[in-house]
Amino acid sequence: MQYSVVHLKYSFAEEWEQDLFEQAMCDLGFEVFDGENAYIQSDIWENIQTATAELIATTEGVEWIGWDDCPDENWNAQWEAEHEEIELPLSVHITPHCAFGAGHHETTSMMIEALIEAQEQGYFVQERHVLDMGCGTGVLGIMAKKCGAAHVVAVDIDDKSVTNTLENAAANHVRLDVRLGDTPPAGEYHFILANIHRNILVAQIPLYAQYLKHGGEVWLSGFYADDIPYLMEAAEAMGLQHVETRSKNEWQWIRLKK
Repeated sequence: MQYSVVHLKYSFAEEWEQDLFEQAMCDLGFEVFDGENAYIQSDIWENIQTATAELIATTEGVEWIGWDDCPDENWNAQWEAEHEEIELPLSVHITPHCAFGAGHHETTSMMIEALIEAQEQGYFVQERHVLDMGCGTGVLGIMAKKCGAAHVVAVDIDDKSVTNTLENAAANHVRLDVRLGDTPPAGEYHFILANIHRNILVAQIPLYAQYLKHGGEVWLSGFYADDIPYLMEAAEAMGLQHVETRSKNEWQWIRLKK
């Protein structure tokens, strides 16, 4: 399959700003990011050059350097070959197909550590229903299932992440209810895990509170310390109480309870 590569120059003030920009690029059709290079199928690129230029022009912290056609190679396969399968606790193996959340990032690892602690403390002894919102590779949903969750709904806005989650779930011999979407599906959940950007979390907290069972918990990550007041304002307005905050290399994790 023929690919094209767009060369960029980043000067984002915050890492989350780059994450948001690259998600917007993914929404246009870009599949792989390698440093400041963004790869896209050439037939798609022909139709979205103007939209890409407009996105870059209206985003502070990124500059368009140029673009080239790539040799006819399987770039996704090459990316996967350079990013080995990741082994996590409970013998979970994750193969990331160009998706965020394979387990190595601080935000994901804090979630995993909390899940393991919850299992050790008996949180999952009873039948628990879990929502993994913004599932990426499916790592958090898979870990929750391995910890004893009875039912896990995993949701992502990216169809490639949905495919990757299904593949990783099958490889780890667990069954997840995987859905494509940008909002949490209605239900009754004991745990909601959301490792997403601050603005999305703030917008979705009312739905998390609505679908969370009494006594249930919401675990949030994917943001910095300066973002916590905005999240707590939204959470407290919906009756969610702060239980705990953790940090790792400036990234934050907070635990809320209904």
